Amino acid sequence: MHIVVRARINEFIRASQVRLISSEGAQLGIKPLGEALKLAEEEGLDLVEVAPQADPPVCRIMDYGKYRYEQLQKEKKARKHQTTIVVKEIKMRPKINDHDFETKKRHVERFLERGCKVKVTIMFRGREMAHTELGRKLLDRLAEEVKDLGVVESAPTLDRRDMRMVLAPIGAKH
Repeated sequence: MHIVVRARINEFIRASQVRLISSEGAQLGIKPLGEALKLAEEEGLDLVEVAPQADPPVCRIMDYGKYRYEQLQKEKKARKHQTTIVVKEIKMRPKINDHDFETKKRHVERFLERGCKVKVTIMFRGREMAHTELGRKLLDRLAEEVKDLGVVESAPTLDRRDMRMVLAPIGAKH
């Protein structure tokens, strides 16, 4: 969601005097609002307040419809070129079966191929907390097996009962 801030135009400008810029970009100096409106009307264009915070406010003679269209096109192009990073999460247990590990690994590979980051979480319960090295070995093994698709962005860290590691794709397809 973006907020559209519309500039004041023509009779909606509140200042009594304005610093005027012509349609060609030339500085015309400080003029009373009435005279600036008259000059804009003579050219068949609008008087647009481009810098309302200035003292006096800066106004430009331009075609406001064309100006708004160009602004919207710039916003659309900026949105089109931005990338969103998706983080997928895979959860495992330290006593995972080899077949289950292979299945989880294939999921990680698929996510990395699509350009997503993957957060791998090993969950420990009860006495498993005494053997957190098993979780680290599991994460290191996973990182080693998918090293051609992704790199370790954040090394395995223990957070209460979970050990987490984040993998990032090598050649993100964005």
